[in-house]
Amino acid sequence: MEDLKTIHFKEEDSIGYITLNRPEKLNAFNFRMMSEMLSVFDHIDSQDSIKAVIITGKGRAFCAGADLSAGVDTFNSEFDTSAKYEAEFRRDSGGILTLRMYNCLKPILIACNGDAVGIGASLQLAADIRVASSSCRFGFVFAKRGIVPDACSSWFLPRIVGISKALELCFSGELFSAKDALKFGLVNYLFEPSELLDETKKIAEKLISNTAPVSVALTRHMIWDMSSAPSPEDAHVIDSKAIDSRGASEDAAEGVMSFLEKREAEYVNKISSDMPSFFPWRRSKFNKLK
Repeated sequence: MEDLKTIHFKEEDSIGYITLNRPEKLNAFNFRMMSEMLSVFDHIDSQDSIKAVIITGKGRAFCAGADLSAGVDTFNSEFDTSAKYEAEFRRDSGGILTLRMYNCLKPILIACNGDAVGIGASLQLAADIRVASSSCRFGFVFAKRGIVPDACSSWFLPRIVGISKALELCFSGELFSAKDALKFGLVNYLFEPSELLDETKKIAEKLISNTAPVSVALTRHMIWDMSSAPSPEDAHVIDSKAIDSRGASEDAAEGVMSFLEKREAEYVNKISSDMPSFFPWRRSKFNKLK
């Protein structure tokens, strides 16, 4: 991993914790934060000891949006990705990050500790489960800044809240409460601020306790990818390949025996070495996903 200046990372009890760490700037997002998060996600995927990821923020905000300290040049210079990420267009830095999150092999949870605005809201969409403090607010404020939704949110947000609600949130750019976010499905759970991280950890532990890591990784990609497949026949192809592969694995034998013997399973297959040969079934349009 590169030297971390804008985020903090630790591994504890099989969970990797990413903390946005610019509290004096309300954890405003910049190019370095993007780069550091990419590096950490590479590390997370390479470590079999890490089975889930929790992202939170330090201080009173989760992320107040893009760092606008460069003023009118913010989107022209501060977030210029063209030198490092070659394409026929200048790629959105938030999208580079959320695509990396999308391709992660471990479940991603958000512990939204405070206000999440702009990229602070849109980066959360690539997570699998969003848990929020009851006091936080969200805002897809792009139209109020003269830009458009970033971080692939035009793909993620309608899948989470529906097209009509996604348009309403992005057209108005208004801030809305955590209670409203729960009501229309943007977040899965609400907790009091003092309980947020502990409760999010409990949810993460449920996801990874007594489950096979390779199966969890495949399931994550099957659900996300097949949600936009043209027909259930596409899902049937992937399901069939995955069931055939997993059904012949040591993990499947262990899963059956542990159930019959009424004990916890001890799964031996690893993401680093035992993902099936047909994965990934989706190929990136970009030479560099990171």
